[in-house]
Amino acid sequence: MQKKLTITIDEKVYRGLYDLVDQRCISRFIEDLIRPHVSASSLEASYTEMDQYAGWEARIDEVIKLLHIHYRSYIEIKSYADQYRHPHPTDTRGWSQIVVSALTGLKGYARRKGPDLEDGSDVKGANCWDAIDTPRFNGCIKAGTKAATANSLTSLDDMPYLFFVMWDMTECTKHKRCRIWVVSPQRDTEFRNVASRWYNLRAQEKITSNNFQLHPPRNKDHNVFRNSCGSLEYPLLFEACLSTEGEVFYDNSILCSGACTVVSD
Repeated sequence: MQKKLTITIDEKVYRGLYDLVDQRCISRFIEDLIRPHVSASSLEASYTEMDQYAGWEARIDEVIKLLHIHYRSYIEIKSYADQYRHPHPTDTRGWSQIVVSALTGLKGYARRKGPDLEDGSDVKGANCWDAIDTPRFNGCIKAGTKAATANSLTSLDDMPYLFFVMWDMTECTKHKRCRIWVVSPQRDTEFRNVASRWYNLRAQEKITSNNFQLHPPRNKDHNVFRNSCGSLEYPLLFEACLSTEGEVFYDNSILCSGACTVVSD
C-alpha cells in the first residue's frame, strides 16, 4: 500500500530534480534512493523487484500477441488487396495507439476528443509495409490550431510523452518488425531545441507549413530521425520482429531517463 508524503527541499534541489527526472517518475526515483536505508532486509527489496519484473513480462507478452494479430491480419488481407489492385488497408494510427497502451498501461481517450492517451501523451504512427508514399511522422508538435499554446514551445509543457511507432523491416533480413521510440517533451532539451528552431522559423514565415514532420530510419537499423531544424538520435523503448521468432528489446528506464542526442547531418 502506498502513502502520501509531503516534503520541503531547497529550491535548487527542487529544480535540479525536475531537470533530471520526469515528473511522473519522481516518487519512484526518491523511493528507490530511500528504500535501502529503511527496508527490513535486502531480501524484501529483491522480492519487490521480482514482482515488478513479472508484471512487465506479462505486459510484454500481451504486446507480442497484439503484434502477431496485426501481422496475421496484414497477411490475410494482402492477397485480396493485391488481387483487386488496391492499397493494403492498414489502420496504422489505431494499431499504434493500442500497442503503446498495452506496453505502458496508459489508456486511451475512447471516443472523446483530445490527446491520444489519458495522461495527455500523444502517439504518432508510420507504416512502411507496402507504403505508396514515403512514411514519416506528421504533426509531431502543435501548430496552426486555435489553441492558445498551439504555435509555441509551451505546447510541449502539457505532454508527458510523445511516442513514435513505426512498422517497417529489418535492414539485412527484411523481417517485418515494430519499433517504438519515446521522448519526454517537457524535459528533453535537444527535442525542445529542434522544436524551438522550427517555431521561430515559422514565426518569421520562413516556414509556412503547419506540419512539423520527422523522417524516421525507414528499414534502417539505427535510431536517427531527421528534420530540417536538426537531426537527433531518439531513445528506443521497444523493438520486436513480427514475421519471425526473435529477440525482443524493451527498456522501461527510457520512460524516466531517455533523452535525444544530437547527430551530425
